[in-house]
Amino acid sequence: MASPQQEPKPGDLIEIFRLGYEHWALYIGDDYVIHLAPPDGYPAASSSSAFSVAGGIAVVKQELLKDVLEGCKYRVNNSLDRRFEPLPVGVIISSAKELVGQKMKYSIVSRNCEHFVTKLRYGRSHCQQVENAVADVGAFAIIGAAVAGCSFAIMKYQK
Repeated sequence: MASPQQEPKPGDLIEIFRLGYEHWALYIGDDYVIHLAPPDGYPAASSSSAFSVAGGIAVVKQELLKDVLEGCKYRVNNSLDRRFEPLPVGVIISSAKELVGQKMKYSIVSRNCEHFVTKLRYGRSHCQQVENAVADVGAFAIIGAAVAGCSFAIMKYQK
């Protein structure tokens, strides 16, 4: 389901490995993808920029996969097919094409590029990156609480 450099088919989700995060796009065929990107004219308006943090606005773009890759590796990643039923490919593609050129609100936590493409493929938004980050923060919080608790117990014991 998620193999490196696999030849994509229309309706497939494309996970692009950027430095520090993954960018997501929807493959629509003929070497084109649809994805969220910074608005034209935005400083460093490439799909690898951190526009999400500063701008809060994204544009739905249709571009060649090779241009969106910007030299990065990618994989077809439809791993959520195990949890959610994909919509028919024709519905996925037509819904995506209808959105091209539209501006959308962007939030790194609730309205990012992964949310966008999973909504198109499955009819529901999902972001594994956010889930993983929340789990990591939760784990660090538990570890931090345990360390603080142990430190408090040791200090109390030493008195």
